Amino acid sequence: MNDLSILAPRPKPRSLWLDVWEQFKSHRGAIVGAVIFILILTVVLIGPFLWRLDPAFIEPQAIKMLKSRNQGPSIGHPFGTDQLGRDMLARIMFGGKVSLAVGMAAMFISVLLGTSIGILSGYFRRLDGPLMRLTDLFLALPLLPLLLVMVMLLRETLSKLLGPELGIFFLIVTAIGVTSWMQCARIVRGEVLALKEREFVLAARSIGTPSVRIILRHILPNVMSPIMVTATLGIATAIITESALSFLGLGFPPDFPTWGRLLFDAMDYLQLYPSRVLWPGLAISLTVLSVNYIGDGLRDAMDPKQRGR
Repeated sequence: MNDLSILAPRPKPRSLWLDVWEQFKSHRGAIVGAVIFILILTVVLIGPFLWRLDPAFIEPQAIKMLKSRNQGPSIGHPFGTDQLGRDMLARIMFGGKVSLAVGMAAMFISVLLGTSIGILSGYFRRLDGPLMRLTDLFLALPLLPLLLVMVMLLRETLSKLLGPELGIFFLIVTAIGVTSWMQCARIVRGEVLALKEREFVLAARSIGTPSVRIILRHILPNVMSPIMVTATLGIATAIITESALSFLGLGFPPDFPTWGRLLFDAMDYLQLYPSRVLWPGLAISLTVLSVNYIGDGLRDAMDPKQRGR
């Protein structure tokens, strides 16, 4: 019996990412969120090639422009038109590209800063105190007023240097990124504090492996799970923040639509044309909810306890 058990082929170890995918599939909310988010990405990225109306087109003739203003849904304009006769469907698709680009770029900056500060703080004891006090300082600041001050002070300068669209994009992405890294830093620091006492890290130290190599080879790969979850949820936070800035009139120029800007432009017509607020508000809500559900699914799927390990 013992000989047979020795000669029997051992089962292949299961892949970590296969386990993560199996657990993710069992989360109904995450699957629904992923489907909705993929649909939104498809409409935003591929839709303009199928719906070829210019989002900035205004009828040159005054009479035609007046007749085309604030129209309701129709075959020619499924989402209606705005106060200048521009097609709302085209503007929502164009604004979606800008809002999603802002969310992903700001998330990248936030995760890069948070991961770097979290790893340095958790691994090097002498840096832990100063970096965590810096994190506490940013957490104590009122972020929305800070964002408003940054945008108001740097808006004109960057617009002159980089142009109105690129300058505002760079300003908003940077402002959101440098004010939203704190949670990621705290999460990564906690993971690193536990990892640096593990046997494989202590063994690498004992043979004289440089700290940079230990961080890149052993620490960073093992903190990717919480980083991925934080990054997913950070996209939703960045989209909401950009929408809030645009809604307050401090975002992109009026001729450069984002979902928040479309909400801001529609507020004066809320009682007469409520659909003007409905479509961009629905786009923001569905995107944020779907991303949050994806983040919840990833968090559960990457938890060893949830995977049954």
